[in-house]
Amino acid sequence: MTESDQELTTFQENRTILLSVLKRHPAYLLSTAFIISYLLYSLVSTIYPGILPYDPTKVNLSKALLAPNWQYPFGTDVVGRNIFLAVFFGAPIDAVASVAIIITAVSVGVISGAIAGYFGGLVEEVIMRVTDVFLSFPALILAVAIAAALGPGLLNAVIAIAAIWWPVYTRLARGEALSIRNQQFILAAKASGVSRARIVTSHVIPNLLNPIIAYATADVGNVIILFSVIGYLGLGAQPPRIDLGRLVFDGQNYIQFAPWYPILPGVAIFVIVIAFALLGDLMTELLSPRMRK
Repeated sequence: MTESDQELTTFQENRTILLSVLKRHPAYLLSTAFIISYLLYSLVSTIYPGILPYDPTKVNLSKALLAPNWQYPFGTDVVGRNIFLAVFFGAPIDAVASVAIIITAVSVGVISGAIAGYFGGLVEEVIMRVTDVFLSFPALILAVAIAAALGPGLLNAVIAIAAIWWPVYTRLARGEALSIRNQQFILAAKASGVSRARIVTSHVIPNLLNPIIAYATADVGNVIILFSVIGYLGLGAQPPRIDLGRLVFDGQNYIQFAPWYPILPGVAIFVIVIAFALLGDLMTELLSPRMRK
């Protein structure tokens, strides 16, 4: 069988597995479509911020605190701004920031975990003890402390969360590397004189990525929650940027007589998180070895 035939066979197998999973779980299809649309919109609106002809910061005091209606699906805030538009413009910031955090955390965690798991000895001990130091602190408290030390701002919030998020991936990657390093193809590479650095980059890391990718997909939702908490505390994106967590904070004082003000942005966060969780479940099924049997 030629290489092109093998690639075609693999593609057909992947397509069959995907269709089978989506047929059994229609919610996965909805969540995937939602996430793809959400990320595409976030990417386009980030690159071309003026592409949408709406102004979510437009003030209209005569329409302050209007209940949700056809014109204002999420109602209006205390100065008459359209809350739906605010959520629509704020969601991409959360998406881009959270994906950037996950990419950074996965990159650092996979490399450090693969090195620790494969090399072992003193190298493993040093990496894992540093990891344990970060994991010994509650993630929220440590992230808030770092963000407060760096100062309010979108970039600082991303740095703060990324700085405490990589240890989880280091542990996951180390566990996978430990199970891989004694496999026959690794022993064959060592016997062939391939350097240890080359083995880690060419053999260990590619073979431990499947569970990491599945976990990371669902983990985006957890990062969005933490990023929203940072924004709620005023340490995230600063005006004129709009942050979903900040929208919840701004509306909390009006929850008794305008409950839609803080609740609906919170619902938007909830929907995004659930969609990423379902997408993570889908990736877990697709990348599971038992699906290949």
